Amino acid sequence: MPTNYVLIDFENVRPKNLEVLSQHPFKVLVFVGASQAKIPFDLAEAMQKLGDDARYVKISGNGNNALDFHIAFYIGQLSLQEPEAYFHIISKDTGFDPLIKHLKGRKIKVQREKDLAEISVLRMSTAKSSNEKIDAIVKNLAGRGQSRPRKVKTLANTINSLFTQKLPDNELMAIVNTLKQKKFIVVNDGNVSYKLPKE
Repeated sequence: MPTNYVLIDFENVRPKNLEVLSQHPFKVLVFVGASQAKIPFDLAEAMQKLGDDARYVKISGNGNNALDFHIAFYIGQLSLQEPEAYFHIISKDTGFDPLIKHLKGRKIKVQREKDLAEISVLRMSTAKSSNEKIDAIVKNLAGRGQSRPRKVKTLANTINSLFTQKLPDNELMAIVNTLKQKKFIVVNDGNVSYKLPKE
């Protein structure tokens, strides 16, 4: 199963809900600015509970986008080691978006979310209604750019990977049919094309 990496821009986002990651197989890196001297107790406690799956990265030096460059470097390094991994940048900084577009063009699976709760697998596990699940699936597919699945079977496998537990085939096909009914996808001879809202 591919690793999900969460890279938190601590200069930009102060997550108060890190514990939501403890029920899922995530590896967490919190990037701390050179001049940031204090970590809130709640964050430190949540990181400690994640054990070996969590660590801090204290960046070297100050300067515009210094922390962003560190995150970019780590994604590059980790994507070479684990080409199938997923990367979730947690930041409100839209400056990451051109990098994300470039990485997606190189088939690296990366998203930027403003909050941990926006991560697809977490949204799936907390979705209470089928509409919330469909919304989360559509958001995930929209974020994939050109690397969206082109066949129904691949789409079903992609949807399945968003859930913490494997879904039965009939439930997966029901989701695919709902996407068709809501006109988010068009299926023609087993091939899938998309009509998704912009991210």
